[in-house]
Amino acid sequence: MRFVREVRPEPMVDFADLLQDPNPIHLDEAAARGRVINQGPINAGYVIAMLREAYPDATITALRLRFQANVRGGDTVTAGGTVTSEDDAEVHCDVWLDIDDGPRAVEGSATLRRN
Repeated sequence: MRFVREVRPEPMVDFADLLQDPNPIHLDEAAARGRVINQGPINAGYVIAMLREAYPDATITALRLRFQANVRGGDTVTAGGTVTSEDDAEVHCDVWLDIDDGPRAVEGSATLRRN
């Protein structure tokens, strides 16, 4: 499973409004000490989108994520996963979000119920 996206700074402005998150690191390069930093929920969304693409008819019933590194505007990220076990009812996966040429930004696990 793989899902690749280039992180654009423009959606961070909309998400800051949506999340009522006035933290300037998402909007102002000076406050971020370089490129602006993507909001955690957007990074989680990349992992969720990867799972939905891989299992479009399943329901995500559990998602546990650890945020380990900042994703910045202009980064390219790859969400991925590995099935650790599955049966007729459920799929269990290890999941992650890697920054291309950088660290692992997010890692965790997911459970999907087959519909």
